[in-house]
Amino acid sequence: MEFSVLEKLERLSHLRIAEEKREEVLQQLSEILEYVENLNELDTEELDSYFSTLEGGTPMREDLPVRNPEVPRIILEHAPESRDDFFIVPAIIE
Repeated sequence: MEFSVLEKLERLSHLRIAEEKREEVLQQLSEILEYVENLNELDTEELDSYFSTLEGGTPMREDLPVRNPEVPRIILEHAPESRDDFFIVPAIIE
């Protein structure tokens, strides 16, 4: 049986993409792959591994958690199976 790239991604991620969204998702995936291909064309041989375009490194910010009690509920609504705020997944080791 032959699967499309989108079907493989659905199977691997255990996500289901609504039929009306499939074309939009395929377009977005295509744009991402084109962008990555553009990055592959860059010559980085002469760059050091610590190269940065920001002088002085990455700016830091205070790391403050944002707590929204609705987020876990919303995420678990899209899980194929969940119980007590946890994802239920198939057993890997028997």
